[in-house]
Amino acid sequence: MPGTVGRIPASPSTVAGSPPATDPGVVAPPGGLRWADTALGPPESWDPAVRAVVDLVLSVPVAMAFAYGDDLTLIYNTGFAELIEPKHPGAFGRPAAEVFHEVWQVPGIGDVIERVYRTGESSLERESPLPIVRDAPGVPDQTIFTRGYSAVRDSSGRVVGVLTVAPETPQVTQRLQNLGELASALSGTLTLDDVARVTLRNAVSAFGADQAEFGVDDGTGWRVVRRIRGEVLDEADERLPPLWRRLPADSPSPVLLTADSGTAMFTSDGQPLLRSAIDRHDEKIRALAALPLRTPSLRGALSVGYRQPHFWPPAERALLTASAELVAQAAERARRFETQHGTAQLLQRSMLPEHLPDLPLLRIAARYDAGVDGNAAGGDFYDAFALSDGRLAVVLGDVAGHDVQAAALMGQVRAALRALALSDPDPTLVLAGLDRLVASLGAEARSDELFVTVVYGLIDPGGYRLTVASAGHPPPLIRRAAPGQPVSVRYVEVPPGVPLGLDGRRATVTVDFLPGDTLLLFSDGVVERRQQSLTEGFAALSAAVSGSATGDPRTLCALATGAVLGSTEDDVAVLAVEHATTPSRSASMEVPAEPTAPGRVRHWMTGLLNRWAVPEQVVGAAVLCTSELTTNALLHAGTAARVEIDLSPERLLVSVADSGTRGAVTRARTEKLSSRGRGLGLIEQLSDAWGTDPTVRGSTVWFEMLIPRPEPGPSNTPV
Repeated sequence: MPGTVGRIPASPSTVAGSPPATDPGVVAPPGGLRWADTALGPPESWDPAVRAVVDLVLSVPVAMAFAYGDDLTLIYNTGFAELIEPKHPGAFGRPAAEVFHEVWQVPGIGDVIERVYRTGESSLERESPLPIVRDAPGVPDQTIFTRGYSAVRDSSGRVVGVLTVAPETPQVTQRLQNLGELASALSGTLTLDDVARVTLRNAVSAFGADQAEFGVDDGTGWRVVRRIRGEVLDEADERLPPLWRRLPADSPSPVLLTADSGTAMFTSDGQPLLRSAIDRHDEKIRALAALPLRTPSLRGALSVGYRQPHFWPPAERALLTASAELVAQAAERARRFETQHGTAQLLQRSMLPEHLPDLPLLRIAARYDAGVDGNAAGGDFYDAFALSDGRLAVVLGDVAGHDVQAAALMGQVRAALRALALSDPDPTLVLAGLDRLVASLGAEARSDELFVTVVYGLIDPGGYRLTVASAGHPPPLIRRAAPGQPVSVRYVEVPPGVPLGLDGRRATVTVDFLPGDTLLLFSDGVVERRQQSLTEGFAALSAAVSGSATGDPRTLCALATGAVLGSTEDDVAVLAVEHATTPSRSASMEVPAEPTAPGRVRHWMTGLLNRWAVPEQVVGAAVLCTSELTTNALLHAGTAARVEIDLSPERLLVSVADSGTRGAVTRARTEKLSSRGRGLGLIEQLSDAWGTDPTVRGSTVWFEMLIPRPEPGPSNTPV
C-alpha cells in the first residue's frame, strides 16, 4: 500500500516516520521528507494561496496532484498515490516529467499540463484513458479517468502551478467528477458575480440540490444570492449580474451564521431556514449543509438544501468541503480584482468630465474604455467646455503609461489646459503653455520619459469653422453629411507637431464645420493593433464612420471603439461633436427603484412623444425599448435610474443611466436584458443603433431610432 499522507497532530509526534513539522497546521510530506527539501521550501515561506492549495490537495479523498513551479514539482494526496502505487512515495517532491518519463510525451499528458501552466487556461478531459505505469516498466495500464487541469495562482495573480483532479470514472460518482469541472469553471471567473453564478450552478447540478445560497461579507452587513432548482434561466440570463439581497449582521440565516463562525453546519431533517425564510422555497427546505468560506480578505459561506431529509455521509461532506475551498480561493481572487478594478476605474473616471456641455446646435458625446485588464488607471483623457464668446473648446489627449502616475499627470494636464483656454483659447498658445508645464514636471521628477500627446480645437458654430492644433496626436476625423449630399469622411490635415515637453512649434489649421458635420477626436488605442499597420487602422475607422446611417455623436463613439478588429491593450478615448442642422428637443425623468417605475416611464414617454408629433410606429418601438432598459436597470443595478430623451428631425435618442457598480451589459446579438424573455435582442431589432457606455458611477445603455421621412403626397409634394 502507498504511504499515508495525513495531517500532523498538534503534539510533536510524527506520522508515518516523518519528522515533526514546524507548524502543527501543515500537512507532513510522506516518506520521511521535509518540506524544506522540496521546491516549495519551508511552510512559513509559502504564499497564502499556495498554502491553501496544498492544504486542499492533501486533505480530500479525491485523487489530486499539485505540480508546482517551472519544474512542475509533484505534491499529491493518498488518492493520487494509489494511482501511481509503484512510484510512491519516491515521486513526492520530484518533477512530474521525471516521475512520468515513460508517458510524459504521450499526447494529452505532459503537453496538457505544460500548456495550462504556460497559458493559465484550464483544461478538462472527460472519460479518457490515462496511461499509468503500474505492473511493469513501460507497460501502461489503460484506466478511464475524468481529468481536470486548472492553473494555480499566487496572491499576486501569477501562475505558480497546475492543479490536477483525476477521479477514476468507474470508482467515483458523478459528483466527484464535477469537482474538476468546478475548479475549471472557477479559474475563469473575475468578479464575485462570476463566482456566484458558477458556484450556484454547480451546487444545484452537481449535488442535485433543491436550493443553493452563496453569501459574503459586505461592509457592516452581508449580501447573499440564491439559486432554486427549476428556475428558468437561459444562457443570456446567466451572463447578467445575479440578484443579490442584503442582510443585516444579526440575521439568523444559516449561511451568515456559518460565515461568521467559520464552522460548518449540517442538518439532516428539520426546518433550518424557518427563522430566516423569505418565501415558501425557504420554508420547504428540510436538510441543509452550510460550509464556511474563509480567506484573509473575505468571510462567506455556501449552502445546499433539500426538500426531503438528507443524511450527509462522510464522503459527501468531504466533497462539499473541497468545493468550498475552491470557491473561497476564487472569491478571494475576485474580491481583490474588484477592489483593484474599482479603484482604478473610479480614479480614471473622476478625472474625466462627468457631464458634457448641453448646447443648442452642438451635440456632444464621449466614451472611454480602459485597456489592459481594467485594473490600472490610464492616461487617456478628453474634455469639452463652452467659452464666453460662444465657441466650444474640445480636447483629447494621451499620457503614456497605465498607472497612478499616468492618471495623475493626465489630471494635471487636463486641468491646466482648461485654465489656459479660459484665459486665452488660441490653440498655439494653449499648447505652448502645456509644453512648459510638462517640461517643468519632467525636470521636477528628473525624468525625460513624460510622453504626452494632445489634439485641441475650437468650434465656432456661428461661423461654421473649426480651428485645431496637435501635439503629436492622431488627426481628428470629420464626417460630412450636408442635406441632399452623399456622406463623406476625411481626416483633418493638421500639422502633427511634437509631443508636449519637447519645446516644438505647433501650427493650427482652420476648416469648415457645417451643419450636418460631426467631428471625431480619438486616441491611438482606437486605430493601433499589433501586426497591423496604422494605415489599416485609419482606413477601418473612416470606413466605419462613413458607413454609419447617422452622424449622432454617441453612435459614432460606439462605432469608433469597435471599428478596428483585434484586441488592444491600450486605453481607448473618443470624443464626438455634431453640428446639428436644427436644435433638438430634450427631456428627462428620474426613475425611482420601485416596481411601478417602468409603467410610469411608459406613460410619461408615450404622452411626451405624442405631443412632439413623433410617428406612431417610432413611439411604440421606443416606449417598448425604454421600458426594457428601465426594468433592467432597476433589477440588475438595484438603483434608481435616469431616462433622457433627445429628439431631432432626423432621429430619436434615448438613454437609461443607472448608478450601479456590479458590471455593465456587454453587447451581443443573442443577449437578453431581463428574465422576462425580451431585452437587448429586441432593442437591436427595433433600433437603428444602440450601445452601452460606462460612466463615472454606473453605466448607460442607449438606443437611436431614425425618424422616417414623410411619404410624398398631395399635402407634402413640392409645387
